[in-house]
Amino acid sequence: MSGNQLSNRMYYIAGFFILVALIYIGRLFYIQNIDDSYKEAADQNAFRRLTDYPPRGFVFDRNGKKLVVNEPSNDLMVIPIDVKGCDTMALCKILEIDKETFVKRILKAKYVNGPRKSSIFEKALTVEMYAKLQEKIFRFNGFFFQKRSVRLYPKKIAAHLLGYVGEVSKEKAKKDPYYNEGDYIGISGIERSYEEILRGQKGVRIVLVDVHNQEKEQYMGGKKDTAGISGIGIICTIDADLQEYGEKLMAGKKGSIVAIEPSTGEILCMVSSPTYDPNLTVGNKRGETFAKMYQDTLYNPLYNRATQATYPPGSIFKLIDALVGQNDGVLQVSTVYPCAHGYPPMGGKPACHGHPAANLTSSIQYSCNSYYSYVFRSIVDQRKYPKFKDGYQHWRDAVMSFGVGKKLNSDIPYERSGNVPSIKYYDKVFGLNGWRSNTIVSLGIGQAELLIAPVQMANVMCAIANKGYYYTPHTVRGTITGKPIDKKFSEKNYTIVQNDVYYNNVIEGMQKVVESGTAAASKIKDIVICGKTGTAQNPHGEDHAVFVAFAPRDNPKIAIACIVENAGFGGTWAAPISSLMIEKYIKGKISRPDMEKRMTEADLILGKNVPVVKPHL
Repeated sequence: MSGNQLSNRMYYIAGFFILVALIYIGRLFYIQNIDDSYKEAADQNAFRRLTDYPPRGFVFDRNGKKLVVNEPSNDLMVIPIDVKGCDTMALCKILEIDKETFVKRILKAKYVNGPRKSSIFEKALTVEMYAKLQEKIFRFNGFFFQKRSVRLYPKKIAAHLLGYVGEVSKEKAKKDPYYNEGDYIGISGIERSYEEILRGQKGVRIVLVDVHNQEKEQYMGGKKDTAGISGIGIICTIDADLQEYGEKLMAGKKGSIVAIEPSTGEILCMVSSPTYDPNLTVGNKRGETFAKMYQDTLYNPLYNRATQATYPPGSIFKLIDALVGQNDGVLQVSTVYPCAHGYPPMGGKPACHGHPAANLTSSIQYSCNSYYSYVFRSIVDQRKYPKFKDGYQHWRDAVMSFGVGKKLNSDIPYERSGNVPSIKYYDKVFGLNGWRSNTIVSLGIGQAELLIAPVQMANVMCAIANKGYYYTPHTVRGTITGKPIDKKFSEKNYTIVQNDVYYNNVIEGMQKVVESGTAAASKIKDIVICGKTGTAQNPHGEDHAVFVAFAPRDNPKIAIACIVENAGFGGTWAAPISSLMIEKYIKGKISRPDMEKRMTEADLILGKNVPVVKPHL
């Protein structure tokens, strides 16, 4: 072999070893700096990263009473790849699950978050479960505890208003970098609307663990930890005592009570009945509890009737027509319309009950259907509008200025807008030229396709009490640090009617409703209530009872709407309940124990303890 050949061979051999060395170096670089799976595996044998979940902010009522607080809790976490050798049967026994459920949870954790990352295996362990697991955690390879705090509701009220906290959705976790799967987030009510204020800021805690899966000490004395920052507490607008009393009155009834302070738009109570104990939404039985409530078709306790249920308003809607008619100059205090137990031009339909001859104030007092059929026609058929539909659009716009038929944009999630039918809708139903004012005259008495949510009914009372404006209804005043929530809640929303005289005429009629009209049985000594009863037609059964009011007449402190489903006339159930609520809020005590007893003991859902009462329209 020549010297040149030997020299070339040496170069090839040297090049080969250099190439191998470069491959190893590259692989080591990749493992150490790019692929962190090996690092994760090594780290998890020595120390564990735990999220430091901050306690959510407390919620207080307007008087400083605690509505929502926290209590310590623990989740059982799992790292699927480390589960080998786990005493599966013992763990299943403690958690009260079967092996099939165990396997499903492990597979879910493995394929959702990955085999090397931690996932929640069991949420909110009971005290008994945690105690048993703590003693035997060394037998459960791959499992460890994650400290959290869970919500606690001391007074067990206002479930729909306060809302609840649940596990963040996969989609939300992808969109918002703050959240990881398994984190908790406000799902409904105040918890949802004020999530960013209440949630605080998460931290990270690194702890050393031994071969027995036991936490030993903080890594580097905690130098690498970041502390969680607690959520900020908020002050709610509701009066806890009034809310609790309202839920007591509505027990055994389907419906809602909404009370608002007219001078601020602050919601004093928001009762939706049937309701539920908000403490049922926490704990490891939460899923089972929710499943039962979803399946409860008789009571439907998760349904917020205050903001999501919409009803034909019935006779309470006559108040808006009376204001719009005066504003348009087509209705005077002295205006009298005929009533022959119904609206004469349409053969007595809509029908009406017998009552004395009525002018504007007494038409409210006696709730005359014929009168407001005429008023509706006089507004819509004004000669100044070249086309009938222009008159109807004017009426619709005027009505909606009272916050009806549109979302109020409050801080209550899932609010429904209700309905004031559009021209397009009626064109579709009757044809382009197939309808006139008499075709839809029942709108004038709050029937037909009109739909209003209870919170909107109460808001209309605020607009009348304030004589031409309302503040957007809201459930939170501000944070405990003194920071207001949203500027829009202190801005006035004006109605189309801006003349105090027109309001005073209507208010006079409302006062007579309670003093000597359809709600006379619900008047209160020393408190002047201005109200209106209503009967909301229900095509699926008994009509709904409605009552709206504000009190006192001068310098009103409370505006209220109450609807009791399938209860017939407004004066029988809705008016007494509202009257008791007004007395409770203004006086702090009840002077009519017999009425209170009748309201609290009656179960209209099951038909128990329901006395025969003289009806009031």
